[in-house]
Amino acid sequence: MGDIQAEQSRAFISDEAWKALEGAYDMHVHVAPDVIERRIDDIDLAKEFLAHGLRGFVLKSHYLPTTERAKVVSKAVPPVRAFGAIALNHSLGGLNPVAVEIAGRGGCKIVWMPTVDAANETAGKPNAANVKLPFWAKIQRELAATGIAPPPISILEENGELSQPALQCIELIAKYGMVLATGHLGRAEIVLLVKSAREMGVRSIIVTHAEFPSQNFSASEQRELAQMGALIEHCFTTMYTGKAPWEGLFASIRETGVERCLLSTDLGQSVNPGVSEGFAMFAQRLLDAGFTVDEVHRMTATNSGDLAG
Repeated sequence: MGDIQAEQSRAFISDEAWKALEGAYDMHVHVAPDVIERRIDDIDLAKEFLAHGLRGFVLKSHYLPTTERAKVVSKAVPPVRAFGAIALNHSLGGLNPVAVEIAGRGGCKIVWMPTVDAANETAGKPNAANVKLPFWAKIQRELAATGIAPPPISILEENGELSQPALQCIELIAKYGMVLATGHLGRAEIVLLVKSAREMGVRSIIVTHAEFPSQNFSASEQRELAQMGALIEHCFTTMYTGKAPWEGLFASIRETGVERCLLSTDLGQSVNPGVSEGFAMFAQRLLDAGFTVDEVHRMTATNSGDLAG
C-alpha cells in the first residue's frame, strides 16, 4: 500500500483535467449496494457526478443485475444517467440466455462475459500464488469451503469454437442492441469473440481493461482488436494498483488511437480513491503524458457517450 498511498498523497488535479471530463460517462464502476464492501452507494455517486459535471455511469456487479436500481438512480438524481448491466458469472447461471433475454427486455446497457468465474481468471483458484487476493476471490473460497464450487466458465468448446450457449447469448445481445464486454476471458477467447460478435451483428464491443493481467494485450494486439471493431477499455485501477505500467498504457493509446479507446475507472473499492476523484486523477495522468484536453475528452465523454446513446 505504500506506493499507492504515496501516489494518492501527491495527486494534483488541474482545472484542465476536470474540463476533459465534462459530460463524461464512467462505463465501469463498482459501488454499493453490492455483495462486496464499497466506499460509496449509487445515489451518492450520482450526486458526486452531478457536482463535477459528469454525465453518468454503468453499475457493474460481478453477482447481481443492476438495471432496475440504475433506473431508480436516474430518476432520483437527474440529469445524471445511470445504466444497468449483468455479468455472466455463476450467480446468474453463467452463459445463461434466459438472463440475457430478461436483461435485454429490461433495458440493460452492458453484458459482461464471465469475470470472476471465467476459466481464464486464476486469482481465486486454490493453487493461486497471490499473497493478497481480490475480494471476490475470498468469496469464491468461502463458497468452495461449503461445497459450492461449479467449474470455471469458458465460452469455447473443446474444439476451440464458440459454445452454443455463448452463441445464444451473443445473438440476444445483438437483438437488444446491448453492449458486449469481454470480461475476464482469455486472450484467444476474446479475439474469437470480437470477430464472431461483429459478424453476428453486435454493434458495440468493449475489450475490458486490456492491460489487466488476465488479458494483458500488447499495444499492437489492442490496435488489431480495435481494427476488428472493438473499443479498447483502459481502467484507472489497473495502473493505479500497479498491475500494469503507465508508460505501457500511454503507448497503447497512441498506437490504437483515441477514437477507439475508452477510459473507465473500475473504482468503488473501499481501499482506492473515490470514483470521480480517480477519474480526474486518470485524466491528469494522461494530460501529464502529453495528451490534449480534447483527446482525453474523446476517450472519457465522446466515445462513452456514443455507447450510452
